[in-house]
Amino acid sequence: MNVEEKAKRCAELAGDYKAEQIVLLNVQGLCSYADYFVICSGRSTRQVQGIADHIEQEMKKHGIRPLGVEGLREGHWVLMDYDDVIVHIFYEPIREIYDLEGLWIDAKTEYLSTVQG
Repeated sequence: MNVEEKAKRCAELAGDYKAEQIVLLNVQGLCSYADYFVICSGRSTRQVQGIADHIEQEMKKHGIRPLGVEGLREGHWVLMDYDDVIVHIFYEPIREIYDLEGLWIDAKTEYLSTVQG
C-alpha cells in the first residue's frame, strides 16, 4: 500500500465509523515529517475514541501499525502517527479551535463525504 492509498484507507475507515468533515491534506513538500494528514471529527469523545480504535484495528489487518497514538484516553484530539500519514481525529469543538486546515492552507485538499445523520 503506497502512501496515498494508506491515507485514503484511513479516511475511508473513519467514514465507516461515521466520522464527519473528513479532509485529506497532501502536505508533501510543505511538511518535513509527513506526506498526508487525514482530519476528521466525531460528535462525542466516545465516537472519537471509536473512530481511532476502528482505524487502528483495520490497518493492523494490512500489517500497518501506528508508530504512536496520542490523546485516545481523553478523546478530544486523537493523533495517530502512521509515519508518512498522520491521522487527526477531533471532537468537533476542539477541531474549530486548532483549525489545522487553516494552518496548512497551501496543502492540496480533498474533501471526502461528510456523514450526515
